[in-house]
Amino acid sequence: MDGGCACGAVRYRLSDTPMVVHCCHCTRCQTETGSAFVINAVIEHDRVELLAGVPEPVLTPSDSGRGQEVFRCPTCRVALWSHYSVPTAAFVRVGTLDAPGALPPDVHIFTRSKLLWVRLPEGAKAYDGFYADPGEVWSAEARVRWKVLVGG
Repeated sequence: MDGGCACGAVRYRLSDTPMVVHCCHCTRCQTETGSAFVINAVIEHDRVELLAGVPEPVLTPSDSGRGQEVFRCPTCRVALWSHYSVPTAAFVRVGTLDAPGALPPDVHIFTRSKLLWVRLPEGAKAYDGFYADPGEVWSAEARVRWKVLVGG
């Protein structure tokens, strides 16, 4: 799957399927995106291949206190992906994909701060905060990939 920023200066390709796709409704994501939520496809950073341009990392605050690196196009400043506490994992902004509809959320997180007018699809997996058991959301293959990624 290919994607890029608004001006086209940065283009990228996902060389594998994401491990999981989160739709995060936390207030931090609402503020950072200027929207009701963010949809992030979690994938190994080395499986995000740059096709054109080089995004710039911008350190932003996070609720953990460790901050996050948001990788933005240096020209149009669109956020393409982030690194949270695991720098080898990219949280790719699904909206920057050429076909964002191909990656619907696997789970909705931090729904306790979901805007009241947002309606989740019937039967969608949803958690007030972050889910405690990845086995409820992630496939067995994805859990193995994550374990390898974090060196566990």
